[in-house]
Amino acid sequence: MTSNKGGRLPVADRLAPLALLVMAMLWGSTFFVLHDMLERVDAADLLGVRFTIAAVVFAAVVHRKLIINRTTLRQGAILGLIFGSAQLLQTYGLAYTSASISGFLTGIYVVLTPILEALLFKARVRQRVWVAVGLATVGLAALTIAPGAGMVQFGIGETLTIVSALLYAMHIIYTGRVATEQKAVTLAVFQTAGTAVLCLIGAIPGGIHFPQRTDDWMALLYLALICGALTAVLQTWAQSKIAATPSAVIMSSEPIWAATFAILVGQEAFSMRTLVGGAAMVTAMVLSSLPDRSRTAMLRFEGKTALRPPTDECHGHRPAESGSEPLGAYRSDPDPAH
Repeated sequence: MTSNKGGRLPVADRLAPLALLVMAMLWGSTFFVLHDMLERVDAADLLGVRFTIAAVVFAAVVHRKLIINRTTLRQGAILGLIFGSAQLLQTYGLAYTSASISGFLTGIYVVLTPILEALLFKARVRQRVWVAVGLATVGLAALTIAPGAGMVQFGIGETLTIVSALLYAMHIIYTGRVATEQKAVTLAVFQTAGTAVLCLIGAIPGGIHFPQRTDDWMALLYLALICGALTAVLQTWAQSKIAATPSAVIMSSEPIWAATFAILVGQEAFSMRTLVGGAAMVTAMVLSSLPDRSRTAMLRFEGKTALRPPTDECHGHRPAESGSEPLGAYRSDPDPAH
């Protein structure tokens, strides 16, 4: 952020964190909306229609900025395949678990990203990330172990959700490898279209069915336009004003909003398990999003610019170092579940 002559931040810079918070709230609201609709509409049908609407509106708004060539088409298709698969698994999983647990388990992708990056690219994993893994494990246990009975409530819904979180982590890593500022909008549009195609293909075996109720159509438009297109605009604008690390920390509040909305609308009851497990999960996400201070200090000591580290000349992003790049730096597209 930059300040004016009076030492105060410009209004736009001061509003950027609020924009990210509103975006995280909207993302959190998708869980209880989807959970309610899944009682009447199949996940593949719902997602196919939702992302088709989002892709058409998105493309109509930004069509003049699209860069269409073999590279962007291929990369967008891969992004759509990964993201669409994650969406399907997460949404089907949501039909078998609560909105709050789905929100917290989906958030594990923040912790999984540096771990997966280390496995794929032999990147270093910071000690803070391992602490985050431990906290996430504690949170998972608190959310899924039934008190007193000693039973683990870990079924198909939780399993599908964690697999989707793994795919979201893969999606973030691949986005970081191929996305540039010039291609960001194009890849986002192609990804949204690819997700729509994949979900519609998944809906074909049982036949594509549209919502039959007016309120379901209103909810679908809310998911596609407000939680999809609008949040993409908010994120793109806000992250041009605020650094990646605070952005990632603010976005980590999404599961809190998912649980809050589910409790407020009466889908779920507040419990100590949700409080303890959710707090551990969110703390793990925040720890995973923080930068490596020792590396930043070293860059400053050597006279290098810590705010603008060396970039890969081919892709315009940092070389892989697990946990050294905050989550927000990878993201040029809407968040999972949105």
